[in-house]
Amino acid sequence: MKKVEAIIKPFTLDAVRAELERVGISGLTTYEVKGFGRQKGRTELYRGSEYIIDFKPKIKLEVIIRDEQADAVVDAIMRRARTGRIGDGKIYVSDLIDVIRIRTDEHGEAAV
Repeated sequence: MKKVEAIIKPFTLDAVRAELERVGISGLTTYEVKGFGRQKGRTELYRGSEYIIDFKPKIKLEVIIRDEQADAVVDAIMRRARTGRIGDGKIYVSDLIDVIRIRTDEHGEAAV
């Protein structure tokens, strides 16, 4: 099993979700997060005063999948989250030892 985590721009979430559904993913978890990468912050002007925006709003999504779904999921996220501009995000893929469905006590792929 794999855990795919992606940090994406907020306005790409609906398209990413639709693409994940199209490739057979029936569930995911999202978080509103803030962060920065290579683009660092930027300076804004508000009422005549300059201030620095250090953290950009992002969406973090997590998907737990079977090993054989990993390539399709990564490709789906990349297809819909890519704008070609700085700050498109990152995708992390990790191995999972176990998954447990609390309601039924199922373990492993049966719980996914």
